Amino acid sequence: MDKNTIIGFVLIGLVLFVFSWLNQPTPEQAEAQRRYQDSIAKIEYAQQAELQTQKSTETPLLQQNEADDGLPDSARMIRLQNNYGVFAAAMQGTDGYTVLENDKLEIRLSNKGGRVAYARLKEHTAHDGQPLVLFDEKESAFDFTLITANNHVVNTRDMYFTPVKGSEPNTVVMRLPAGEEGFLDFTYRLKSDDYILDYSIQAVGLNGILSPSTTSLDFAWQQDIRQQEKGRKFEDRYTALYYKYVADNVENLSESADASQKLSNRLKWIGYKDMYFSTVLIANGEGFESSTLESKKLSAEGYLKHYKTTASIPFDLQGGEASAFQFYFGPNLYPQLKSYDSGTPADQRLEMEKMVTMGASLFRWINRYFILPVFGFLGKFIDSYGLIILLLTLIVKLLLFPLTYKSYMSTAKMRVLRPQVEELSKKYPGQDKAMERQKATMDLYSRAGASPMSGCVPMLLQMPILISLYMFFPSAFELRHESFLWVKDLSTYDAIASWNTYIPFITPYFGNHISLFCLLMTATQIVYTKFNMDLSSTGQQKIPGMKMMMYMMPLMMMFFFNEYAAGLTYYYFISTLITIGQTLFFRYTINEEKLLAKLEMNKRKPQKKSGLMKRLEDAQKLQEERLRQQKAQRKK
Repeated sequence: MDKNTIIGFVLIGLVLFVFSWLNQPTPEQAEAQRRYQDSIAKIEYAQQAELQTQKSTETPLLQQNEADDGLPDSARMIRLQNNYGVFAAAMQGTDGYTVLENDKLEIRLSNKGGRVAYARLKEHTAHDGQPLVLFDEKESAFDFTLITANNHVVNTRDMYFTPVKGSEPNTVVMRLPAGEEGFLDFTYRLKSDDYILDYSIQAVGLNGILSPSTTSLDFAWQQDIRQQEKGRKFEDRYTALYYKYVADNVENLSESADASQKLSNRLKWIGYKDMYFSTVLIANGEGFESSTLESKKLSAEGYLKHYKTTASIPFDLQGGEASAFQFYFGPNLYPQLKSYDSGTPADQRLEMEKMVTMGASLFRWINRYFILPVFGFLGKFIDSYGLIILLLTLIVKLLLFPLTYKSYMSTAKMRVLRPQVEELSKKYPGQDKAMERQKATMDLYSRAGASPMSGCVPMLLQMPILISLYMFFPSAFELRHESFLWVKDLSTYDAIASWNTYIPFITPYFGNHISLFCLLMTATQIVYTKFNMDLSSTGQQKIPGMKMMMYMMPLMMMFFFNEYAAGLTYYYFISTLITIGQTLFFRYTINEEKLLAKLEMNKRKPQKKSGLMKRLEDAQKLQEERLRQQKAQRKK
């Protein structure tokens, strides 16, 4: 090789070096290229996951295992290694369970999948007296999807974990082996005297085994919700999938229909709630991402709904930090759920107590700051919740007594003026003089100091408390399995007669039973309606059919409340009885002759019209003017 050739190669090498140096990417371009490669890897991951799902659907795992049973051990292991790589050894194992328990919970962890396969609440029973099991292995699923370095997709549900006793009491590590030195740990720790199960996921030696682009894990969580209470239809109304956004509101899917929701914002927790109990998965870190939530109604006997969640969680492939979570398996008891936020900053609170249905805005505020404290205070001294409801009703009636008295006085004023109103009806008979009759009647009320509207305002002011109590009783966990008189369970209906035959219209809306407290509530409301209509008659002509409509309302309420909690219908029953007693008390203690004399004195005083009366008179004058114009047009 001569000198010129050597110089030529050196120059070519120099040119290539300079060209490469000038065209190397900037840090921003390198980061963009990395993100591009990650996106390509995620697409491949999704394709592999879909292929794996199709494969498992077309060829069930049980059939695959049965096909392998006829193979020699060496051939079976080769097939497993080809399909699952370093996780091949985990595809074979022994079915079994590890039990964690305290005074409140019994948890069983399955070797297959390393998951919670059974949860039982020790202090509670189902409506039929059987142990209260939230779910077992056949009714639930919880698995993670892993993608290996060579782009194979495996699922933890198919693999066997090895239980390892933890360093702390009531702690166990479910370990998934991955090759000779790598493994994936699911660590469970059941707290003493609590409904919380700590749960964490940590990689050990998985760098190079899982895909290097792995920064998160996808999981799927499913559960069939058991019917735990006697009234399926009533329980179904309060069963829903709840979720909370990170540092934001709590929301839920529809209780009455199938529903699904794809969420881009991160979630703090996801709750599978039935009427009185919940299974909640809580993220201690950044939360759940790319979540899809589904809720479907089930027609199978003994089950209410099927819930499903697919989402992803942050995952440290290097194993430096564990992905930490918590499970809550427990009652929807407001003080219990609220206690988990004690001493927590406002933006970090779980707010799981919002799963307890107590109405929105004003009604929830009344229940939270008035009904619940009174209910809890009385519960400290009285064992019978039937007596507690009675005392609560008396307290509510006592607080509303001034409004009730004012409403009755307004009705009494209208009643003592009835003879004078009847005289006006005789003075201005017929439809042609309806406007004059109405004007004269309003003038009479104004001069006497009575108003038809003054009795309605106090009743409207009572409505928020009445609606709040309607929201409170069906969701009050305290009433569950509490007996009173003939009622065995105040949280459900008290049937005195029942049948199995399907009756059109009756069965779908009324049910196949008759509730005694609902029947008593209806009877007292009919009596009160009759009593109240007689007392509030003002002598004015009534709308045709109004009397029949007033009697139909209690019967309609009977259809509506027949399947509701006996505690609620018992409250309405005694509340109506107390109202009748108050009305009788007012009727026989208020001297109507003196009241009429006072109204007659009011007529002699200079009258200052209220804003309401002035608006009514202006409206009446406007109506009279329109009638005159219409008559004038007809004459033309």
